[in-house]
Amino acid sequence: MSKSLEELKSQGVLMLNSHFDYGNGYHGTVYLNPHRLFQQPATIWRFAQDLIARLPIDLVNATEVVSGPVMGGALLAHTIAGLLDGHRPLSHPACYFAPLSIDHTGAMVLRTSYREVVNGKRILLVDDVKNTGKTFERAKALLEDAGGQVLATVQICDRLEAMVDLGVPNIALAEYPAPENYPAAECPLCKAGMAVATF
Repeated sequence: MSKSLEELKSQGVLMLNSHFDYGNGYHGTVYLNPHRLFQQPATIWRFAQDLIARLPIDLVNATEVVSGPVMGGALLAHTIAGLLDGHRPLSHPACYFAPLSIDHTGAMVLRTSYREVVNGKRILLVDDVKNTGKTFERAKALLEDAGGQVLATVQICDRLEAMVDLGVPNIALAEYPAPENYPAAECPLCKAGMAVATF
């Protein structure tokens, strides 16, 4: 296990051997609970700095907007957007932040004021965890629909379970080859009567 994963496990962020509903139509036995990380802003700042250090310099310099889905992705994106400018010359234009929200129907949306921010801009798309990649897929479609160009996706932990290829580089601070995910309707944990973990 990498140092980053050991740190996540020791902080009670990486949880194993239970029954988790990922909220994206899939269940599994491993869950990365990033909400524990966000309770300590200094920890997120450190992980954000570590992520930025993994980015190629041309990506750092090309990024004009950092975006991420609510809640953890947006918080991490905001932190990265703020810190990114510290890795570029003072003459470089400032980085913008454009969060993706959830509307009253539960759908991911890019609010009108942020559509103007991303239009014609190069975007770094950030989330706390990459599970199936479906969240990134929806987010990328929204940003491109608003006229933005997603350069890469970035996350704290990639569970190596992506079901989609977004056609852009993906950079993770840690990778964890998690056990198989199951479509909720076919979940053997549900069929065995194992309760879904609650937090």
